[in-house]
Amino acid sequence: MSETEKTTLERILSAAMQEFLEKGYQSASLRNIVKTAGVTTGAFYGYYKSKEELFEALVGEQYDYFMDCFRKAQYDFAALPPEEQPDNLSSVSGECMHEMLLYAYEHLNEFKLILCHSEGTRFSGMIDEMVEIETQGTHDYLAVLEKIGRPSPYIDERLEHILITGMFNTFFELIIHEMPLPEAEYYLQEMRAFYTAGWMKIMGQQDGGTVR
Repeated sequence: MSETEKTTLERILSAAMQEFLEKGYQSASLRNIVKTAGVTTGAFYGYYKSKEELFEALVGEQYDYFMDCFRKAQYDFAALPPEEQPDNLSSVSGECMHEMLLYAYEHLNEFKLILCHSEGTRFSGMIDEMVEIETQGTHDYLAVLEKIGRPSPYIDERLEHILITGMFNTFFELIIHEMPLPEAEYYLQEMRAFYTAGWMKIMGQQDGGTVR
């Protein structure tokens, strides 16, 4: 890519970021983006075929990295021997969420697009996707507790869904409101302590180990 092409592309992406942050994906105007970037419509279509493809170019890499990090933490934890899982859950999930927080803060505009301005794209369902993955991980962990002789009482699926959804919404509030990073790290630690204590009670594990 030549320097001229790179500069043109950078102008398009910068204008698109501004337009999407201000108006959201659905209300954003390609005409405004092209005008702000100072390029012709024909030049724009030489880079992107649609508004959707343009939005993907802005946040796709960050979204995929974030979700891959989350899935890997789930996989790594599930790969531990059953008897080791209760003692390692806190460290595995805690390290994952801290890494995700730091990554999101390195790409704040991209994650604000995903979290607040992505309605109408594949990215708008990120929290729902994470809830689904976490719910399956929770069910797998309940089976592990059963296997090692520490079974959990029955947990209503609706309550489970509400609690897991609330946990992720709480986490993303840190990013949406752009809290200073040291405060966000502290709040994340406190949030995890709060949810861990609650899950320990619900799962009947107060006297041993930590739980999801």
